Amino acid sequence: MLACAWISNWIAKEIVRRIVMRVLGHLPFPIEARHIGAIVARLSNIVPALVIQAGIAAVPHLPAGVTALVQSLCAGFIILTIAIALSGVLDLLNDLYQRRPHAADRPIKGYVQIGKMFLYGAAAILIIAVLMNRSPLLLLSGLGAMAAVLMLVFKDTILSLVASVQLGSNDMIRLGDWIEMPQVNADGDVIDIALHTVKVQNFDKTITTIPTHRLINESFRNWRGMSESGGRRIMRSLMVDQNSVRFLDWEGLAAVSRFGLLSDYLQAKREEVERWNADHAGAEAVDSRRLTNIGTFRAYVRAYLKARPDIADDKTLLVRQLAPGEHGLPLQIYAFAATTAWADYEGIQADIFDHLIAIMPEFGLRLFQRPSGLDLAALGPAAAIYPARL
Repeated sequence: MLACAWISNWIAKEIVRRIVMRVLGHLPFPIEARHIGAIVARLSNIVPALVIQAGIAAVPHLPAGVTALVQSLCAGFIILTIAIALSGVLDLLNDLYQRRPHAADRPIKGYVQIGKMFLYGAAAILIIAVLMNRSPLLLLSGLGAMAAVLMLVFKDTILSLVASVQLGSNDMIRLGDWIEMPQVNADGDVIDIALHTVKVQNFDKTITTIPTHRLINESFRNWRGMSESGGRRIMRSLMVDQNSVRFLDWEGLAAVSRFGLLSDYLQAKREEVERWNADHAGAEAVDSRRLTNIGTFRAYVRAYLKARPDIADDKTLLVRQLAPGEHGLPLQIYAFAATTAWADYEGIQADIFDHLIAIMPEFGLRLFQRPSGLDLAALGPAAAIYPARL
């Protein structure tokens, strides 16, 4: 009987392989051999189990209880084999889905795992029913009394199931998204979305595994919007020494008039100031309107940014003053680089501030900086010993 089972297994593999290959051969896309081999091997294992189940009754002088037990074990093995084969089919469907161009936008790995969970759960109920010679409906009716225990045992699975559905339906996360979740030290690209966990490859190449339900219960930042917009924000301030802010005299105006980027601004401002002063001719000289070096520099920064081709002209561009404080007067630049590539973005930002820091003295402005060792040394020994009195 065992020899017949072994031979039937070999024959079944050949027959099933030919049938599966013929069916899958009509598909417009290739199927990996590992999927075909796994499905064929699992389905062909059903045949020897059927041979043993049918042939055990023909064995002479075998107790009826042993015969019934072997037949029940064979039936349970068949059910388990079918469940494993169907699990392989689900893996095949997931593999085929991932070949689609936009599969990363809507991954189905979590749903496949949910399907496997229900599949193996149903198989377990059927196997227990076969081994106990009871109706599966009777077992299902008894599960109601165990609902509280099952809720406790499968708490994480239930939470992950709900979280996976919410993440997918709300399109909160996709494969390849850059997410940031400081509370779990995650800052990198999503490389895997499963039922229970989401894997993030950080920029230092470490892997952070996040429970799926935490992405629903806690906040995280998804940078996908930045990537899709085609621009990345630049928001940085120049801390201007307030003692260097002053009105522009004729010499200062002549100096800044050399900048071609300021020609339109200076022309408009001259007309505006002259018109205002003409309307208030009787006012004191100190009350007259004049241009300042900080205002002119702010206009220069804006014109400089608008002239750069690597700054997005269809997005917000601001050059504004923030509230002055103990570290100087913040002149904030708020703009968007016309790229989302990290290295290019950092290069653009560095080029901008290299230029602005170097050209500030042309406007008579200084950056604020805490006194360092060289600054104190330049003021003399007493200043180095008693810096707090400066």
